[in-house]
Amino acid sequence: MSERLSEPDRSPGERAALDAYSAIVTSVAAELTPKVAALHIAHRHPGGRFVAAAGSGVVFTDDGFLLTNAHVVGRADAGTVEFGDGGTTPFHVIGTDPLSDLAVARADGPTPPPVRLGDANGLRVGQLVVAVGNPLGLAGTVTAGVVSALGRSLPTWAGVAGRVIDNVIQTDAALNRGNSGGALATADGEVVGINTAVAGIGLGLAVPIDDTSRRIIATLLADGRVRRAYLGIATTPAPLPPEFRARTGRHGGLRIVEVVPGSPADRAGLRPGDLLLTAGGESLTSAQALQRLMLADAIGQPLPLTALRADALVDVVATPVELPVDD
Repeated sequence: MSERLSEPDRSPGERAALDAYSAIVTSVAAELTPKVAALHIAHRHPGGRFVAAAGSGVVFTDDGFLLTNAHVVGRADAGTVEFGDGGTTPFHVIGTDPLSDLAVARADGPTPPPVRLGDANGLRVGQLVVAVGNPLGLAGTVTAGVVSALGRSLPTWAGVAGRVIDNVIQTDAALNRGNSGGALATADGEVVGINTAVAGIGLGLAVPIDDTSRRIIATLLADGRVRRAYLGIATTPAPLPPEFRARTGRHGGLRIVEVVPGSPADRAGLRPGDLLLTAGGESLTSAQALQRLMLADAIGQPLPLTALRADALVDVVATPVELPVDD
């Protein structure tokens, strides 16, 4: 005689909670799956060899523009986009920004309606999120989890230029290769992140949709690239000596560990060991605080800087130049 298997007994409250969770995930999946496409790209490797690659892309405008990761499209100019209903169409790359790992492409044929972009600034740790993408070539894959952490940093590089993407979203929603460029959404279906990296088992990262990323996306749409200002320093956060905390009302700054010879910082007289306190009148407590000032409108404009050198406050003026990026 076979024994009938049954689910563990659950209270009505537990069943109701599971039903509500299931309803949220299925609702988000139904809304977003048609709007998150698989991108197929051929990357040219050294020696002229082409290697097929795949990722995900999110339709975010009515006229067929797709948001994805810069590392998904790489140096490719075009590829093929495949939607959940099996329809395919060519796409061409509008612009990439490796230092934010964002890219914009445009489908050459019809696309589904766009997703609703939200604001990652409203996220809370523990909040339910749903990831939609095409991991390992499996189109239309949906996973769910929570926001594991906020405010993470993700280093990125383009040639010799380095940057830190700040306020990266960490989630335990399962992400695998091919999820990059896909959507991370809230329970109401708003896309608040673009999945960018798998940092380890049970740990995925997403570039947030916020004021900074919206500016980058708008710039890519308009110009195809993002211009940034360059001072020529490498820094690390450091505390102020106790006697200067009381005098300045500040607790920390950015210790300069390297000054590039001939750079704007070098010409302004900054030295390794200086502790930067302010730039343009704004306090500097993190590398992100400085790099937020290093946007296109800072190029060629005098930038007042205050640093602590030994026991004295030093004021200098540097004029940032455009950051050279080798794509």
